[in-house]
Amino acid sequence: MWRQASAAALLALAVGYFYHGSPDLPEQILQYIGLPDFQSSPQSQNSLEQVIAAAWETLITLPTRQWSKVAVGVNACVDVVVSGVGLLQAMAVDPGIGLDHEVLHSKEDLKEAFVHYMERGAAAERFFSDPEVFQRIARAAAEYPGAKLYVGGNAALISQKLATYPDITVLLCGPVGPKLHEMLDEQIVVPPDSLQETDEYHLILEYKAGEQWGSTQAPQANRFIFSHDVSNGAMSSLETFVESLDEFEPDLVVLSGLHMMEGQGKVLWEERLKEAVLAISDIRQDIPIHLELASMTDKDYMSSIMQEQVMPIVSSIGLNEQELLFLSQAGDGPHADLAAWKGIPDVGRVSDILLWILEQHGRSEPSSEADLTRIHFHTLAYHILATVDGYWGNQAAAVMAGARVASSQACGLQLVDPGKVELKAPLEFHSSHGEPREKLSLNPAEPVTAWRRGNVTFHLAVALVCKEPLRTVGLGDAISAEGLVYSELKTQQAFYEFA
Repeated sequence: MWRQASAAALLALAVGYFYHGSPDLPEQILQYIGLPDFQSSPQSQNSLEQVIAAAWETLITLPTRQWSKVAVGVNACVDVVVSGVGLLQAMAVDPGIGLDHEVLHSKEDLKEAFVHYMERGAAAERFFSDPEVFQRIARAAAEYPGAKLYVGGNAALISQKLATYPDITVLLCGPVGPKLHEMLDEQIVVPPDSLQETDEYHLILEYKAGEQWGSTQAPQANRFIFSHDVSNGAMSSLETFVESLDEFEPDLVVLSGLHMMEGQGKVLWEERLKEAVLAISDIRQDIPIHLELASMTDKDYMSSIMQEQVMPIVSSIGLNEQELLFLSQAGDGPHADLAAWKGIPDVGRVSDILLWILEQHGRSEPSSEADLTRIHFHTLAYHILATVDGYWGNQAAAVMAGARVASSQACGLQLVDPGKVELKAPLEFHSSHGEPREKLSLNPAEPVTAWRRGNVTFHLAVALVCKEPLRTVGLGDAISAEGLVYSELKTQQAFYEFA
């Protein structure tokens, strides 16, 4: 009898192996050996991607209380999007070894930094110090076959996304030149003091998943951004932005562009950051402020933003996996010894860093003087919203909404096409990298998983990754904007009642 049991077990293992590798294993074979036909169950008749996309349409609902007026500032520009490898080849630049540079000074620096991030499939943004060399590269980019011009800058992109909701009035402050003004949604209000005679241009070098240049191969599609942008670099529109709020009277403020100051050097950014904090502090206390972070390399600068200056006076932040890890490294937080993420960032490690930020720099306790109560994290395969209990509502819908817009926008579609996307996130993961930790799983039919650690609740939603992305720029801004649209701010009394 034990021989029969052993043989059955081995057969089941073998069939399981082949079934996992070939889900199209003929139905009659399964029937012949007497195993259940998994493909006949209702959920398995559809792909996981179809199940998740259908669940999004059912479960993502707007909150009861919605934003009516949102003010956004302060970085805006025109993006010139080109093939990174194609442009560098057209400029007679040879492939070579990758090397990161905090500031780009030459074509050689550009090539090395581009290769460094291309081989990792990671996004990055750098300042190009030489205006003449940058102008020559910009002309070459604009003339390159297939080059496209788009609305650029985090603030302008977030404004564009918010403007797709007709019930939201959007104010945009930033250096808006004639070309950018022409491309902006007509519903966006631009104060006269934000208009300028010339546009600021940013060059975006895109690459596709599997694209090869020399010995470098991109593991996934992404982009490398650089500019010589003085107006955005000094956040010159910030004071105009804050002054315009009294008349506009927003119920939400979205702030971006701090990363642009990093390229100005420590002496300049130290002084300007103090001025920025004073300006932001003038915003009424009852108006929530969302801060959108972006790629940075200067640990002192990030540390100043995090510990002493900006982060304690904002309510919410949005960031990706590179920015999250760099933030932890700058503040000696959890997993700061990691040089970089390998593959899909571990959910437990991400959860540890998010909790640390809210406990050390946010209002995870009623006695804290910090305002930070919400973090919207996104990476290619999944997104997490971490919120201090009692402050934010509708977060399950909000994190799914961010995942949905990433899936559709990357493919250049209005709606998610399950045939053009794929699930890359793990369906099982842990709430922490260390102990104690909880083993968690995700149900595709209800594709958001929630857990709590102390006074912080986490909502994780998987993303459906576009197989052939048409445009990767601005996905983070669209994710954060969509997440904010579907978020509801509760009254602060709710926190004390909960506690």
